[in-house]
Amino acid sequence: MTARLTAVAAIDGGSRGNPGEAGCGVVLTLSTGTHEEHTVYLGRTTNNVAEYAGLLAAQERALVLGVSELRIQTDSELLVKQLHGQYRVKAPHLQPLYRRARELSAQFVRFTIRHVRREANGDADRLANQAIDTRASTLPVPAGVQP
Repeated sequence: MTARLTAVAAIDGGSRGNPGEAGCGVVLTLSTGTHEEHTVYLGRTTNNVAEYAGLLAAQERALVLGVSELRIQTDSELLVKQLHGQYRVKAPHLQPLYRRARELSAQFVRFTIRHVRREANGDADRLANQAIDTRASTLPVPAGVQP
């Protein structure tokens, strides 16, 4: 019997100004012990778009790697509550990102997302800021994100 590949992804997105220069960071740790850190520069957009971009980037990368169970950790309460159905997605520009996140979530055998304190999300925050500072990406801008 083949063991399932699982992963934990710490994600963060941010913008300097809202909207402003934006980026997201992903720290992906696989059950094999592999550890990846990624940045995505987004150009000028909102903080919430950057948060969704971090989620989508983590989901897309995990699927490429063959992950079947993905746990997301984020300091974005909005993102978690929208994906748990506790908040409606009112902003029209976030609705396609929400739908894409739900579509990608369904491709995993198990998908969970949980809120963590900002202090517990330091590495992903550092990577999001690095993306903005360097205007560089180690992953492509996720499908559906309009920088």
